[in-house]
Amino acid sequence: MTYKERLQAIRKQMQVVGVDAYIIPSSDPHISEYLPERYRCIEWSSGFTGSAGTLAITQDFAGLWTDSRYFVQAVDQLAGTGFELVKLKAQGAAEYAEWLAESLPQGSTVAFDGKLASVAVAQAIQQTLQPVGILVNGHVDILESVWNTRPQLPTAKAFLLDEQTTGESVQSKIGRIREQLTAKRSDAHMISSLDDLAWTLNIRGRDVKCNPVVLGFFLIESERNTLFVDRTKFSDQDLNALTTHGITLRDYEEAFEAIRSLDVERIWIDPKRTCFAMFDSIGDSVEVLQEINPSTRLKAVKNEKEIAHTKNAMIKDGLALTKFFKWIEESVKDGNLTEISIAEKLQDLRAQGAGFVDISFDTIAGYLEHGALPHYKATLQSNARLAAQGLLLVDSGGQYNDGTTDITRVVSLGNITPEEKTDYTLVLKGLIEGTIAVFPTGTRGYQLDAIARRPMWETERNYGHGTGHGVGFFLNVHEGPQVFNSSNVDVPVEPGMITSIEPGLYREGEYGIRIENLVLSKVLGKNQFGEFLNFETLTICYIATDLIDKSLLEPKHISWLNNYNAWVFEKLGSSLDQTDRDWLAQKTEAI
Repeated sequence: MTYKERLQAIRKQMQVVGVDAYIIPSSDPHISEYLPERYRCIEWSSGFTGSAGTLAITQDFAGLWTDSRYFVQAVDQLAGTGFELVKLKAQGAAEYAEWLAESLPQGSTVAFDGKLASVAVAQAIQQTLQPVGILVNGHVDILESVWNTRPQLPTAKAFLLDEQTTGESVQSKIGRIREQLTAKRSDAHMISSLDDLAWTLNIRGRDVKCNPVVLGFFLIESERNTLFVDRTKFSDQDLNALTTHGITLRDYEEAFEAIRSLDVERIWIDPKRTCFAMFDSIGDSVEVLQEINPSTRLKAVKNEKEIAHTKNAMIKDGLALTKFFKWIEESVKDGNLTEISIAEKLQDLRAQGAGFVDISFDTIAGYLEHGALPHYKATLQSNARLAAQGLLLVDSGGQYNDGTTDITRVVSLGNITPEEKTDYTLVLKGLIEGTIAVFPTGTRGYQLDAIARRPMWETERNYGHGTGHGVGFFLNVHEGPQVFNSSNVDVPVEPGMITSIEPGLYREGEYGIRIENLVLSKVLGKNQFGEFLNFETLTICYIATDLIDKSLLEPKHISWLNNYNAWVFEKLGSSLDQTDRDWLAQKTEAI
């Protein structure tokens, strides 16, 4: 079926079930960012492969609502599909619901699959449409009847991590969660989000590409703990270990019925990370506390072993990246490199590191104008051939069994313009300003976001994405609850959090620049004015200096850069052969 034929089939089925508009979110029953094949519904329906967006379909219009990170990509991928791009004004907002409220007559019915919409999204749809007399049905899965080749749920094997790796036992983690349940007078808590489940139970799996998670739900009650999962994914030894931890195992599909028959007074769910179908299964007599999962906040603060392991993973990652950029520099003149081939080479180099499991997200290798697409992924159609000129942006990461990495670097392939040098230097200043920030306890991410943006704002430049996101420990590369962006997220930065700092600058149709390191927030000290924090950089990879306009840097920026590059050489040099070591020594020379 072509995409137009798929759209036609969806519209036909909408008529069969009596639906005037159908909404397809980018999600799954666990409200994941990265999806199993079965739940890549937007990609199947429209061809759009971005990780954030929503389809809204009526009989005479079909639109994809997405944010500025995907505008160029969406226009390209939606061409000829029958879908049109609708540009979101505010990232994550349910603006498609507002459009439906204005476009549909009173008495119309809007439907969606409640397993694909979070409670928060479903409530936003209801609150927008119901007051204007539009009916909302959150229990309609139209794709199941028209997607004839829809994949089954994944069956990849899962496994348990030992306490020497995680730094904390399953019993301790459940105990800390239970303390918070007691404080909020909650008798039960359903964990739907896969990374929260994985962290709580020290489980890892391969059900979702790039994310070491396993599909499941975890129900914590006062006297028992139940894991809903395909138990065939685990070895007998791991099944016995889970039982020893006090975990009862039930089939994955039984989670909805279990919550429907739950006999408690109050249950705690996370409205942003629980699907509407699960929420709507809760009995009417049960009070529902809607707050962020307690495990999300606990998981964000890494313990000493997680930090130590992550630092070790950074060394392996840095060695792979050093060899990679040296190879690029030496090979580009041959004219045989492409965006896809260099992404494959980088993965091969990472795979040489002990404990490598997978990449942590699809590598963004953007040459020239492709670098201006923040979430670009090369396809066979877009795959650009590299030449010895212009800028190359590479945003990549690895999943090792002792940590997760995420790094962006931009390198010159030759013939750089003064404008490119200016833009690069301003982005670098933003990275440095964010990295050297000293801030009091209680500081929120939007305050740090502004600090990193200041060098660009001063020259009337800006970028459309956030400055930073949390990163898991051998878990999801995008992890909450902390985030460095302009939204007023009421989550303080705490000691032990690992967060990216990644300012950027993009000139559509020309080039993109982004420089990213991961940092660890730490206590700097206390005095009469309170406790102050700062950052320790974890990422170990040289920052290119041949793109810098030194006249734009202050002494503090030059000092930081020289110290950082010297530290990179110190950490990696002894593990490289002489040729690679000499090359890195030249790249890390002080400016």
